[in-house]
Amino acid sequence: MEMIGLMFDGAGLTLEIFFTTLVFTLPLGLLVALIRLSKFRPLSFLMEVYIWLMRGTPLMLQLLFIYYALPIVADIRLPDFSAAIIAFVLNYAAYFAEIFRGGIQSIERGQYEAAKTLGMTYVQTMRRIVLPQVIKRVLAPVSNETITLVKDTSLVYVLAMNDLLRTARTIVQREFDMTPFLVAAIFYLVMTLVLTKVFKKLEQHYAVYDE
Repeated sequence: MEMIGLMFDGAGLTLEIFFTTLVFTLPLGLLVALIRLSKFRPLSFLMEVYIWLMRGTPLMLQLLFIYYALPIVADIRLPDFSAAIIAFVLNYAAYFAEIFRGGIQSIERGQYEAAKTLGMTYVQTMRRIVLPQVIKRVLAPVSNETITLVKDTSLVYVLAMNDLLRTARTIVQREFDMTPFLVAAIFYLVMTLVLTKVFKKLEQHYAVYDE
């Protein structure tokens, strides 16, 4: 029972990192995608570099940089949880931005022109015409990235945070019993199963608006 209690504590931290990251990542990813598509070249280029940097370097390296290097190069010291969230949000926003960019660019040009003919502004066109279709089209890749995020939260072990996997490993090393790894696997499977069901429901909901 003590083991299960500790595992639940670890799973709680895993879920806290997951949900906090998701709350900030989705809007930031959309904002980055819109700026990336901007006709103002300096801003678009800046986002292009940001996406390349975040996708081109390992998430673990970004975690280590924010937690260990920032205090040295910029005299900025962050608590382990804040450092983890910033690293995850910056990293995953880059991936989501590319997904959203692909979704926005998949909308036919004629729909923009039709909206303009109706007198809609750019913001109205995006909010009423483009984004509802984009959400439907990007659900599958967003689902994949979200499930990957659940598993990637285990990387916080490099900051000595007692997430689900680190808790399991600590118990295994203490009791020489591999059962905690099996329990941890069940926890992750349950979490990803719930997410799979949620996204399946969303896909069914948006399928109503199929062309």
